[in-house]
Amino acid sequence: MKSVWVVVPLFNEAQVITGVIKELKAEFSHVVCIDDGSSDNSAVLAEKAGARVLRHPLNLGQGAALQTGFDFVASQRGASHVVTFDADGQHRVKDAVDMVELAQRKRISVIYGSRFLDKRTKPGIKKRIVLQVAALMTRAITGLRLTDAHNGLRVLSMEAIGKVQLEQNGMSHASEIVHQLAKSKLSWKEFPVEVALHRLLQTKRTITSQLNQYSYRSSGEVGEAHA
Repeated sequence: MKSVWVVVPLFNEAQVITGVIKELKAEFSHVVCIDDGSSDNSAVLAEKAGARVLRHPLNLGQGAALQTGFDFVASQRGASHVVTFDADGQHRVKDAVDMVELAQRKRISVIYGSRFLDKRTKPGIKKRIVLQVAALMTRAITGLRLTDAHNGLRVLSMEAIGKVQLEQNGMSHASEIVHQLAKSKLSWKEFPVEVALHRLLQTKRTITSQLNQYSYRSSGEVGEAHA
């Protein structure tokens, strides 16, 4: 998918970003991470894994990171679509590939991922209620009958990218994207995706456990050296 760019807002995800980028690079030629003032080595790891990295010197928020990514891709010759993809490992690359293929095959300008169109994702009751209320509010304001207005996995054509100018730097950017694209009257569709929080938590727990074990062994060796 040489004409498709994956835009990944990045903030302190050193534990998982290497795996996320490597999975993306197996399917997409172009992956750009916008490091939003991380205090860890997320940016370095993303770059080593094969991503192009743009840096914010300060943490400006996910909305600002996405807009930086959109502006960058808009300057790239031959770009046809943008995939927005979270850095924390919760999205499936296969879902992103399928969404791009649908957008290209049917010439749909915007594909929104939805965790509520199948039963793979099982959010907690409170999370489900919050997201469904948000979807209802978005429907009332924009007229778009979305089931999941705050899913970070999306596919946008370059025409759609030209209609987006995010001013909400924080998490409210998700509603802002939907509102601006609704005004554009471009074609859109929802697509069933999995939000794999269990995989994210398992990965982070494994890495934390390994670090704790290493720290314990290291402290033991230091203790023996001073004995």
